[in-house]
Amino acid sequence: MLKKMNHLLERAMPVITPASLVIGVLLADGFEAYAFLVPWIFAFMTFTGSLSSNFQALTRVISHPFSMFVALFILHIFMPLWAWVLGHVMFSGDMFTITGLFLAAVIPTGITSFIWVSIHKGNIPLALTIILIDTFLSPFIVPYSLSLVAGEKVHMDVWGMMQGLFFMVVLPSILGMVLNQVTDGEVKDRLGVRLSPFSKIGLAAVVMLNSAVVAPYLSHIDKKIVSIACVVFMLSFSGYLFSWLVGTWLKRGREEIVVLTFTGGMRNISAGAVLAVSYFPAAVAVPVVLGILFQQVLASFYGHMLHRYYHKSIQNNAIHGGM
Repeated sequence: MLKKMNHLLERAMPVITPASLVIGVLLADGFEAYAFLVPWIFAFMTFTGSLSSNFQALTRVISHPFSMFVALFILHIFMPLWAWVLGHVMFSGDMFTITGLFLAAVIPTGITSFIWVSIHKGNIPLALTIILIDTFLSPFIVPYSLSLVAGEKVHMDVWGMMQGLFFMVVLPSILGMVLNQVTDGEVKDRLGVRLSPFSKIGLAAVVMLNSAVVAPYLSHIDKKIVSIACVVFMLSFSGYLFSWLVGTWLKRGREEIVVLTFTGGMRNISAGAVLAVSYFPAAVAVPVVLGILFQQVLASFYGHMLHRYYHKSIQNNAIHGGM
């Protein structure tokens, strides 16, 4: 029953994700009080995804780091430059909006990319390594990148970020991998299968709760907000697309392309929003906050497209192989 439920949820994610976002915004008053549950839900999802990995796989990723460097190039060089150019073309002279777009692109990869990689059977150790290294580097990369744009250093709560990372990603991941190691992979079939559908329900809950938190930023919609939203959508869409195309161009395997697509397309919007609100005028926060409207929906869309693309490729190979 749980296997069937998991399969149905996987197929329904393109609908569940945007629906969760809309519900979170519309019922923000009811959900916002439960935002404290997000780290706990996320830790559970990370643990579930890590049950299919082990330390040998993690060692292989570190010893062959090419795909990891490609992901970091996309995250912190190509996409921030693309956001900077797009901002100057679309909002010439509006430094607050341009800075907001740049910040939305330069912040570290979203931790939820790990969940999407696990749903679409990507290389989990690679995804985990990219998330860990990128988050550890972000206290150095983000402030100095912003200093080039905003002309000032930005102080980040490094210790708070590390604590959050340890609880939501490091600890549950280590626990999942240890269980996989000591059971010779049996835990994946025994426990992982049972927990998988609840992990997907958890993702819907995280989207709902995060949407409720940012709902106040979307209460006054005008022409400027709509135009910024369109550019943020374009930026988010191109992040996933470029990552997929680069992975294909470099002839990476399907599992690595899945990782590059999601880690290159997603960002840690929560961290970005905190930075924007804490250290810049409110206008800088708008592009960052708007990112939450599209990030999970686009992840769902690209996950569907990846599935169709590779399913079709398998079918074509089977036909040609039969001939």
